[in-house]
Amino acid sequence: MAILCDKNSKVMVQGITGGAGKFHTERMLAYGTNIVGGTSPGKGGQTVSGKPVFDTVVECVEATQADVSVIFLPARFVKEAAIEAIRAGIKFIVAIPEHIPIHDMLYVREEAVKAKATVIGGNTAGVMTPGEANLGIMPDIAFAPGRVGTVSRSGSITYYVADTLTRTGFGESTCVGLGGDPVLGSTFDEILWKFEEDEKTKAVVMCGEIGGVYEECATETIRKMKTPVLAMIGGIYAPPGKRMGHAGAIVEGKMGTAKEKLDILAAAGAHPCRTFLDIPETLKKLGV
Repeated sequence: MAILCDKNSKVMVQGITGGAGKFHTERMLAYGTNIVGGTSPGKGGQTVSGKPVFDTVVECVEATQADVSVIFLPARFVKEAAIEAIRAGIKFIVAIPEHIPIHDMLYVREEAVKAKATVIGGNTAGVMTPGEANLGIMPDIAFAPGRVGTVSRSGSITYYVADTLTRTGFGESTCVGLGGDPVLGSTFDEILWKFEEDEKTKAVVMCGEIGGVYEECATETIRKMKTPVLAMIGGIYAPPGKRMGHAGAIVEGKMGTAKEKLDILAAAGAHPCRTFLDIPETLKKLGV
């Protein structure tokens, strides 16, 4: 099993004729992702990498039965694209762009919850189910099929964790890039629980970062989980008041520091890891 996507997922790309959309469609297809088509208003009838282009999501869904969408569009267009996909019946959406306006993402989140759809992003590297599907911009060389799930706010940390798990023989079940924007379509606790329900996932590596409260909000879920959760927080040495990379990665006063987050997660039952090499050592101790 896998969470969110697998080899049978029927994937469409919104913005498939754009530079990024076209380039990454080719990459995703080369990996084996089951891309069935895409959309680009006014360009219906064209093809990209042999896949049909439609003017609207509804047309694409009717013709291809697509059930997953990956959005490669400028941030200001993500709200409209995501809502179009949700209302067309798509239940899983990956919004790649960063700096999506906060109020836009709040609206998308509200619509997704009402429709019982899952939105990943913005500012995400995507989702990878090794050996089955690559949705987004993840470098597949770092990934290998296995038994450990990962969920991270940082794309680069996602790659490093996967590479560590691959090189130490654990591999990954599914890797989820939660996203680095201040307001996200999905939260840690929602993704952690999907891993809890996945028989293939024997442990989960949760990688947060300074700022915000997404990590702290996952504590109640971690307490309920039987699947071991390893917690790593990027930004241990980040100075207060300075944004570090992502829009949401900023420590305000004493709130949101890496140490505070690790302490809170450990108190909830997670296994804290300060470095990448701590991850395989902890998994070995847990007998995963």
